[in-house]
Amino acid sequence: MLPNMTISEVATQLVALCKEGKFHEAIATLYAEDATSLEPMAYGPMPRKTEGKAAILAKGEWWMNAHEVHSMTTDGPFVSPEHFVVIFNIDVTNKESGQRMAGREAGIYTVVDGKVATEQFLGGI
Repeated sequence: MLPNMTISEVATQLVALCKEGKFHEAIATLYAEDATSLEPMAYGPMPRKTEGKAAILAKGEWWMNAHEVHSMTTDGPFVSPEHFVVIFNIDVTNKESGQRMAGREAGIYTVVDGKVATEQFLGGI
């Protein structure tokens, strides 16, 4: 069995995958099976709180399918012993409404036993 990744290793790997647009891979490889995701509010069919890696993956797939991403950048990670933070800057168009939106949000991640246990987003589009 491989040793658990440190919080800094998880943070660095998550940011690297996000910069490559590999959001699905980031969740699939770095999140705990019982991870929780918290959004600032419900958005369309996406609830404010999502529990479990499978549900978080499905939420991410829905979001990517519902939006055309023009650009997405990350700042960070900013790491502490308990958490890390990543700032996301995004420019997207909602495919259904055609509305283009730019936003900035902070993702706050808690790592337990080498896996992301919680993610919470503040701010948004």
